[in-house]
Amino acid sequence: MLRDLLLEKRGAIVQQWGHLTLATYPADAGRFLREEKDPFANPVGSTIAQVLQSVFGEMLTEMRPDRLRTLLDGVVRIRSVQDFSPSQAIGFIFLLKPVIREELGKAAGEGQIAKELLEFEARIDQVALLAFDLFMQCREQIFEIRVKELRAGNEVALRMLARDRGK
Repeated sequence: MLRDLLLEKRGAIVQQWGHLTLATYPADAGRFLREEKDPFANPVGSTIAQVLQSVFGEMLTEMRPDRLRTLLDGVVRIRSVQDFSPSQAIGFIFLLKPVIREELGKAAGEGQIAKELLEFEARIDQVALLAFDLFMQCREQIFEIRVKELRAGNEVALRMLARDRGK
């Protein structure tokens, strides 16, 4: 029952979820990400729109963790290099819950639909946990790159210092 309602309202749900996700960016950036439709001029906005559509579709079907990780990777990778805290970076996933409740209206609180909605919200939580794992992996990679850069810079500085002392 719930799945049928979500499929029926899929377009509106994903669109509103996208708007709320883009609203997590600073005003000017969010406006650009929302308004610029050219995927070459706005790869971040385009990626977010595609990922949200695909993730929602996967949540309506099998919920394959490997598939979800692949789908989420693009957005999480982008948000991991931006100025977001971990909770802000993956918080966009939780924005789906109020969107669905709003779209379902009164049906969200009725009998079988309410029970199925709780189960679907548990799926949303699972997706958020996957996204958090991805976020932490991305941040670890960033820190490893920074450490390598610092080491390389220190080695160059030490060689230059040694060369200057040798003169």
